[in-house]
Amino acid sequence: MGLFDIFKKNQDSDNLMPKYLYNDKELAEVEAFISKTFGEYEEVFHEFVSPDVHLDVCCVLPTDEEPFYKLVTLGAGAYKMKVPAQYKKYNIERAEYVIYVPVNWNLQSSDMKDYWPMKVLKDVARLPIWCDTWLSYGHTTQADEAGTPYAENTRFNSVVLDTCENNQEDVRLELSSGKVINFYQVIPLYPEELNFKMENGAQALFDTFDEKKIDCKVLDLNRESAV
Repeated sequence: MGLFDIFKKNQDSDNLMPKYLYNDKELAEVEAFISKTFGEYEEVFHEFVSPDVHLDVCCVLPTDEEPFYKLVTLGAGAYKMKVPAQYKKYNIERAEYVIYVPVNWNLQSSDMKDYWPMKVLKDVARLPIWCDTWLSYGHTTQADEAGTPYAENTRFNSVVLDTCENNQEDVRLELSSGKVINFYQVIPLYPEELNFKMENGAQALFDTFDEKKIDCKVLDLNRESAV
């Protein structure tokens, strides 16, 4: 069963109430942390059907210093991922996800050429639930098993997760409940970059971006390939 078959099966479920939710205090703490770390947000893309987690997306508006939108999930961290025992000491069982898109991006459009970054963000956030797995730094996901591009206006067909950093420290929040929420940036990749990562590892790919001075942090449909 493929990833999208799993999603359809879950969508067809009679129980569409979220199974995993922050409590009110946790939610307030995560909201405050997003505002403090990524910027104040006034717009939230609310989700109306939530069969697993209730997954909203906070939209931090562009500024003169950071002229791009920051889209940050709110709700994914309510789910505790099935992290292998040898990694549990790192407290990486919960996560929220971030993607940066250009200031001229049409976030209100439902056309896939505009909507795909939002869809990718939500798909990544739900993948650990759909596939009973876990995600962390360096993990990659594809649009589908065939490696099809996300939309007709791009060759990007996959993403890699990088740690979000603030003052050179990984961005993570320890809630008063003791739960630790990690924040990962979702970075779109070309097919050849995905292949390079699979053969050489995520750090080698990020090093190549740095060596070639390619800015992969903000989505750019016309950026140079690192490979």
